[in-house]
Formats: sequence, C-alpha cells, structure tokens
Amino acid sequence: MIFDFRLKVFYTVAQRLSFTKAANELFITQPAVTKHIKELEQQLNVQLFKRNGNNIALTVAGKVLVQYAEKIFQTYTALETELAQLNNIEAGTLHIGASTTVAQTILPKILALFKKTYPDISFNFIQGNTDYISQLILEEKIDIAIVEGAAHSPQLAYSSFAKDEIVLVTKANNKLSKKAEINPKQLLGIPLVLREAGSGTLDVIFSALTDAGINPKDLHVEIQLESSIAIKQYLLYSDTATFLSIQSVVSELKYNELTIIDIKGLEIFRTFQFIQLHGKNSKLIDLFKRFCLANYNLK
Repeated sequence: MIFDFRLKVFYTVAQRLSFTKAANELFITQPAVTKHIKELEQQLNVQLFKRNGNNIALTVAGKVLVQYAEKIFQTYTALETELAQLNNIEAGTLHIGASTTVAQTILPKILALFKKTYPDISFNFIQGNTDYISQLILEEKIDIAIVEGAAHSPQLAYSSFAKDEIVLVTKANNKLSKKAEINPKQLLGIPLVLREAGSGTLDVIFSALTDAGINPKDLHVEIQLESSIAIKQYLLYSDTATFLSIQSVVSELKYNELTIIDIKGLEIFRTFQFIQLHGKNSKLIDLFKRFCLANYNLK
C-alpha cells in the first residue's frame, strides 16, 4: 500500500496504545517506533500522544489524525483496487464483514475457496453482531458484509444471500430433550440461553415469538452470550435450551450432543443478507457477491 509508513506506525500505536505492541505488530524495534512518531510530530508540529505514568493516551490532535488516517487508508485501498481492475487483474483488497452466525458457520469455507480461486485478491475480515457490522458499513470501514436480521437502515442496500432456519435445541438426554414437541406457551417455563442485545438472530426470534402471541419479556432467560459457540458450550453443561441456526448445530446433532425440540405451529426462518452502502459498489464487490452465491445456495 502506497502510504507514508510513519502514518501506519502512528495508527498502530493509536490502536494499541503501546509502543511495544506496535513494534511487535509491525516487526520493527521500539526505538524505531519512537523515531517515526517524533518525526511525524515534528512534521505536523503537534503532540500526538501524552504520557500518564507507564501508559499513553491520544491528545486531541492525535484523535483528529486517527480519523483522517482511517480515511486515507480507505482511499489508498480503493485506489489500488481500481488500478488493478483497469489492468483487468483480479486483484485488490476487499474489506469484508459478517454477523456472528454467518462468520462462524458459513463464511470460513467460502473465504478459503475465494482466496484459492483469486490468490491476488487480499481481504480483511471482521465479525460482530448485526448492529456492529452494520455500523462499520455506515462508517465505510468495510466494503461488503453478510448479516442476519431484518433490514432497517435506509442508508444501506440489502440483497438476499441465503435462507436459514432457527430451531430450539437442548442437550441430548436431559429432561428437556424428552419433550419432542411443545406448544408455544410451554416455552415460557423453559430456562433459555439467548444471544446478546443487538444480535440479528435475537431480533428474528423475538419477532417470530411475538407473532405467535408470546411476549419476549415473559421468557425465562438464564443468561445471554455473544456467540453460538459459547451458547453451545453452555448448553452442554446445563439444563437450558436455546434458539440457534440449524447451520450452527449440524455437527452436534450428528453426534447426538444436542437435540431439537419442535414448537407446534412455530417455524422460524430468516434470510442472510448482503449489505453495503447505497451507491458504493465495485467490480471486486460484485465478484465477491457472485462467488458467495455460487458456492453457497441453501434453499
């Protein structure tokens, strides 16, 4: 990337708030980090960091530079991608995001295949709940993402990726697993493990339960956790149940670690969606979307 390396050094220190950690991450010495920061401060005629004992913090000027550094890096990335595409080279850098369920169950395979197919395309990948990933798109910190949950931001463009079913599961061979089917009202007596607020999965579950006449506030929620992996581990050591994507429990169902409890008259489906800023598109983004659709097609 064609940027001033001193700016990269500054940005890394600002993110880590540690000269030592920045040096390790950039594979340079700590004195070299100090030298780059001093040269940048002299060039800009401002102080970028202030010391507080053994800790450092950004000054007001440092915080301003962080904001502009992010914009500069985004511009350089877009420039490199456009120049590569002008030469008809399948190359460039793509910033990709995904909500937790998609990131843990679907995208790893697709990303590996994508890199194998297009080795000259580099990508950065970040995961989080739907609200967090959507905010990163709005801030133009990522180019394209796949999320769960209902569309709600007018600034974002949504398009369908794949359909998914959410099921109620519990540990196999416990007292709850003996209930092959329950009615919706019986759900109120079951201790539940749910995703955290801001999760697209949670939004879809609450919407479906509300439509079935169940107030989500009446649920017996034992704990809320931030990933399906953590939830599955919790289930294995408790007598709770949870709602999870069928895609995330395939292995556990196969090896009889978890079992599905059907809810009479209630089926929960949702659509995983691509999201991007309205008007922000590129050949590279289109290529990635087409590749995802071609390599994953859940009906």
